[in-house]
Amino acid sequence: MKLKLAEALLLRKELQEKVDRLRAINVDGLFKVEAKRQNVTDSIDDIVVKVPRITMQQVTHSFDWHAKRLRMVDAIIQQANWTTELDVDDSLGEEFKDPYVE
Repeated sequence: MKLKLAEALLLRKELQEKVDRLRAINVDGLFKVEAKRQNVTDSIDDIVVKVPRITMQQVTHSFDWHAKRLRMVDAIIQQANWTTELDVDDSLGEEFKDPYVE
């Protein structure tokens, strides 16, 4: 698959945002399981249980998947940084000369 550098930079930004969102998940708050038992009558209890909707394994897998791709895109971009040469005007690398100071 061929990828333009601009596309790689955009993909890196998208992956970084996903990794940051997954990293910020409050595990204790998201996965807390609580149970509450209340007597309705002498022979009937009303039980309320909060059950997590996703597992820690799902969050970890998603984080690892996105983080791995982020590292791969970073490596590709770094390789381009070290191997790509740009044609620029020679004056770009000149030292600044203040025209008001002799």
